[in-house]
Amino acid sequence: MTEERPGFVTGIIDDLTYVYSDSFSPQEVQETVIGVWNRAKDAPIALHLPVLIRSRSRELLIARAQAEGRIPKRIPEILFICVRNEGRSQLAAALAEHLSGHRVHVRSAGTHPTGEVSPITVQALAERGISLDAPYPKPVHTSVVDAADVVVTMGVRQDEAAFPGKRYEHWDVPDPAGQPIEAVRDIRDDLQARVTRLLREILD
Repeated sequence: MTEERPGFVTGIIDDLTYVYSDSFSPQEVQETVIGVWNRAKDAPIALHLPVLIRSRSRELLIARAQAEGRIPKRIPEILFICVRNEGRSQLAAALAEHLSGHRVHVRSAGTHPTGEVSPITVQALAERGISLDAPYPKPVHTSVVDAADVVVTMGVRQDEAAFPGKRYEHWDVPDPAGQPIEAVRDIRDDLQARVTRLLREILD
């Protein structure tokens, strides 16, 4: 028996099918949106679920289109990966987007994502004037890895042989999970220094 989906999922499918009609078939869009819905429907983010389903589906479609050459890539792509996508990779991605002035496109993901971003991560970023707009942890998807120019891992290792021709970096950064805010601030500042260096190398 086919599981009944909320009306907003059908609406997202229809909207994105129209928006990306030049790049994807209706079936490709539907498969992407339903895949995102199936992974996110039980997450503790019901209030923002329609927005997040649309955002994540759009992100995956754009990444796939860039990786397959269906649409041009106008700015460099950086992907930050950690284990749960609730701390380090969220911090690094938010800092990179903020510090670059949107001159790079940034994504983050986790090998074993949890249900929500750590509140202490949100707090540490807020102290720098950076807000996360309804964030939630996301799994590593082949499309976002394939679309990235730079892949930064923390606490995990990415199979570099599977996606050749990219720049890979592994940062030895402590996991902020369970740490007091003072320790998380140190992690944030360490990541800010690393991100600043990376952006300088990419953009200068």
